[in-house]
Amino acid sequence: MNEELHERIRDLVRAIPPGHVSTYGDIAAMAGASTPRLVGRVLREDGHDLPWHRVLRATGVPAPHIVRRQLELLRAEGVLADGDRVDLRRYRWSG
Repeated sequence: MNEELHERIRDLVRAIPPGHVSTYGDIAAMAGASTPRLVGRVLREDGHDLPWHRVLRATGVPAPHIVRRQLELLRAEGVLADGDRVDLRRYRWSG
């Protein structure tokens, strides 16, 4: 991945406002990335200073290894989940 794409992904994640979420696929499409997996890679390797918790799977469900922490952070911003699923129709940010 080139540096320009990396920074576009970071900028888009940073732009998701509190109280909203986006999906890995949404961010990938906006950034021009070939796959949503690149968004996950950026967040995993260089996302500690970003609101990573606002990025979800296409189903509105966090990844299993971070589900509790992610839903806790989202809840603090007013994003409520039904079980482990966030209603994307209600909370989705489209840039």
